[in-house]
Amino acid sequence: MYTKNRILVTGGAGFIGSYLVDRLIEKGNIITVFDNLSSGKIEFIEKHLENPDFTLIKGDLLDHKEIERACKDIDYVFHVAANPDVRLGTSDTKVHFDQNILASYNLLEAMRKNSVKKIAFTSTSTIYGEAHIMPTPENYGPLIPISLYGASKLACEALITSYSHTFDMQAWVFRFANIVGTRSTHGIIVDFIKKLRENPTQLEILGDGKQEKSYLHVSECVDAILYAIEKSKKDVNIFNIGSEDTISATRIGDTIVEEMRLSGVRFTYTGGNRGWKGDVPRMRLDIEKLKAIGWKPVYTSERSVRETARALIKGD
Repeated sequence: MYTKNRILVTGGAGFIGSYLVDRLIEKGNIITVFDNLSSGKIEFIEKHLENPDFTLIKGDLLDHKEIERACKDIDYVFHVAANPDVRLGTSDTKVHFDQNILASYNLLEAMRKNSVKKIAFTSTSTIYGEAHIMPTPENYGPLIPISLYGASKLACEALITSYSHTFDMQAWVFRFANIVGTRSTHGIIVDFIKKLRENPTQLEILGDGKQEKSYLHVSECVDAILYAIEKSKKDVNIFNIGSEDTISATRIGDTIVEEMRLSGVRFTYTGGNRGWKGDVPRMRLDIEKLKAIGWKPVYTSERSVRETARALIKGD
């Protein structure tokens, strides 16, 4: 897929999407980014704007005619666009339905009408809900998400796999651990840095701080995606992507305090075993399937968190 393929990246100006765009352009592809810039940023893709092999369409996936036009003459679709804020579902119950499920349906219909046959989709560990098997393999079930975000991503997976079987498409579905990196715009690392800049003597941690989750640096995440697409050629290919360990919320706080060179910071906790309704307190993905085809992460969760925190604190 690395020689002058015409690739559409939805959400290509966002955090993960922009890293994918960088790598796909490096490999010589012709890229169209389709993004409404609601959470994506022009500066993430600014360096490509003068590239004749790069096109930016400021479009919304809820406009089915716009995405239909964008899919014309496309070879591959990387569907990264979504509303990534898990917590938002507790206050806006429709946002994940519209921006994840309906948006994905419109994209799949646009692909069908334009005979685009290949799609890679960025899903999430939250589709597993509170899994009883840890680390959690891809064939775990039943899948019972506890957040509206997780439910919406599971619905997207079902749409993609059913379209693949019904309309002879090929799909790669990637279920992510927590992906972090220098273009992160939300999440625990961003929140903690902001809180400590506002008050360097105290850090409020949601829940009891004992939540244990897997974190992976975005550079490794992109490596894994492209490796799996190259090596796995089934009609539907589903992979977990994550690190092989976990880190607690409190340890993330410690790491950020160290990187900000603060001392005497008092940690306070809001209580309970989760940060918010829909938060999964423990998450670690089984990545044996990915390792079996020859890819494994180099970074630990703590290294991914530390390098991200260091870069964000410096403003890189």
